Amino acid sequence: MKAAGIVQSGDPLLAAVARPFNLPAEAAQAREVIDALFAALQRVREHHVFGKGMGLAAPQIGISRAAAVVVPPDPDADAIVLLNPRIAEASIEADEQYEGCLSFFDVRGMVPRPLTLDVEHTCLDGQQKITAFPYGLARLVAHEIDHLNGRLYTSRMRDGVKPIPVEEYRGIGQPWSRA
Repeated sequence: MKAAGIVQSGDPLLAAVARPFNLPAEAAQAREVIDALFAALQRVREHHVFGKGMGLAAPQIGISRAAAVVVPPDPDADAIVLLNPRIAEASIEADEQYEGCLSFFDVRGMVPRPLTLDVEHTCLDGQQKITAFPYGLARLVAHEIDHLNGRLYTSRMRDGVKPIPVEEYRGIGQPWSRA
């Protein structure tokens, strides 16, 4: 994924909290970051097909701003753009599934996540919005919000659980049980 312009694990940018946008005053800058995210997603798609959907946060392309894009697994669904997202509510019910990351694509890890999330985010016009995300989308969105908070999925893995090489995952990985 480095060839697609994705910042790789170990870069200090991935451990930093991304700076929020002041919207609507910074709407032009936010549009530029969103455009850069979509361009990077297109480059990534040239290298790999993602059956479970995919996401990308601005720090992963070298921009320390609070923006992320999530592409649902349904090919007919629109991409989700999140500006200044924060988790407003998370279900107590959770599951543990394998996740990967474009910033260290050679491993997968079992990560517990809430089954549903309500996420507060800002529109370009400055309006606040809360969107509910179920199951697989909740997992994708939570992963990207973690990036904006300087956190990698490996920090969410249970004690004693280690990432496995992608070659091993290919032999045991399954679609997420709840999409």
